Amino acid sequence: MCSAGHTTGYTPPIVTRRLSLPLLALVVTSVWALEPQQPPTTLIRHALVIDGTGAAPTRGDVRVSGDRIVAVGNLSPIATDVVVEADGLALAPGFIDTHSHHDRGLTTAPEALAMVSQGVTTIVVGQDGGGSGLAAMFERLEKSPVSVNVASYAGHGPIRSRVMGEDFKRKATPAEVERMKPLLKAEMDAGALGLSTGLEYDPGIYSDPSEVLALAKVAGDAGGRYISHVRSEDRDFWQAIDEIIAIGRVNKMPVQISHIKLGMLDLWGQAGKAIAVLDKARASGVALTADIYPYTYWQSNLGVFYPKRNFADAAEAQFILAHVTNADGIIFNRFTRHPEYEGKTLQQVAAMRGTPDAKTLTDLLAEPGGEDVGIVARGMADADVERLMQWPLANVCSDGQSTGLHPRGFGSFPKVVGPFVRDRKLFPIEEAVRKMTSLAAANVGIVNRGRLTPGYFADLVLFNPATIADRADFGKAQAQAVGVHTVWVNGQVVFRDAKTTGAYAGRPIRREKAPSVAQLILSVR
Repeated sequence: MCSAGHTTGYTPPIVTRRLSLPLLALVVTSVWALEPQQPPTTLIRHALVIDGTGAAPTRGDVRVSGDRIVAVGNLSPIATDVVVEADGLALAPGFIDTHSHHDRGLTTAPEALAMVSQGVTTIVVGQDGGGSGLAAMFERLEKSPVSVNVASYAGHGPIRSRVMGEDFKRKATPAEVERMKPLLKAEMDAGALGLSTGLEYDPGIYSDPSEVLALAKVAGDAGGRYISHVRSEDRDFWQAIDEIIAIGRVNKMPVQISHIKLGMLDLWGQAGKAIAVLDKARASGVALTADIYPYTYWQSNLGVFYPKRNFADAAEAQFILAHVTNADGIIFNRFTRHPEYEGKTLQQVAAMRGTPDAKTLTDLLAEPGGEDVGIVARGMADADVERLMQWPLANVCSDGQSTGLHPRGFGSFPKVVGPFVRDRKLFPIEEAVRKMTSLAAANVGIVNRGRLTPGYFADLVLFNPATIADRADFGKAQAQAVGVHTVWVNGQVVFRDAKTTGAYAGRPIRREKAPSVAQLILSVR
């Protein structure tokens, strides 16, 4: 038996027949003239096939021709096969990261190590209201491809900024909203999956719900979706969820909650209540879904704690540290004016400065650029993360990037399909894979990816279920995961034996015709 992942060429048995020389020459000439050599195919044999649908794993084989899967089952080698011996390792569709910031840095690191080392073959960017210039981005990816497929949402923020400029700290007028609509339509025409918002961030935080509703309708009318970092993940969480549900209901369009979390000490333990709200919305006909990453810490900027941007308010600082996140749960990730604070908690910085925690917070915000200081902060309880991740409509994402203090950029997917399955036993391995593949594709509207089935694109990951695990942590955020053996993107090997191969096989993914809301609701019942 070959070692796992070993590649061999298969030669069929030779049948010898006696032919006269003239006849032999005629036969050879005819074969070359009429039957050109067939392109090579890849046969992955003796794998534990986890097809992405949630079905139980089976022992079998998968054949790939070009960029597509052409057969799945108990297959015999054929003359064109290059055989990959899986030796019982798990073979799954490539993982799809529905909320990613890994596009940052892809131009200088197109091998996409942070992604492919986890088994991720497709990333969805333009998140938190930030996507813009999609036509140019897709054209660039076609001319200079990278190792993963890239899809994108159109961002509310750049569109709002183009219309309102520096005068964005207010509600848009009806006329301004009308000027935003064709800008969004242009991004939809370029292939955006839909509209994304980041309603805790500038400039989207100042938008009226009616503005967001109107723009989401433009995306919905074009066959797209709405995805949102909702208006509040902490003190106004329930109202924020009501807002995204209303957008789905009124516009009759699919809506997705980005990186769903109960991001406040006072909300901990209420995952069951949150799921009841989500289920009720779906039962009423709203095509509502969510994505989630497997960490209790989030990464953003210091100003996001303040929805009213009242940074000098001492009482607000006291409230934040008592009810949202404690001082020992706020870690400075990027601090240009004080690099000595990077990697330290607010509590530690307060001790260094000799001032109380709340005063330290307001003092730092008062410094130039204080609200933009990068932080990692604890916002979730482990039990809530696990409960929300078990919701059948929640797919796995990373919300990650290849740099920074947060380990989610290198560890999210192996953490779920490895320790969350083996140690925490949150769900069977086939359910973990479903949440990373077919469900992820369905939740954002990507077609022909996310399943091991003939006709689908050959995005594949071969991994060891017994050893796959994250290695990244807050002290070593770029530590590479283990247990992923081989990764194919569009039929080409981009990662093997813990190294990238230099194959830039990824493609831009533009929006295709989406199913109706009724179809989306019924597909998961």
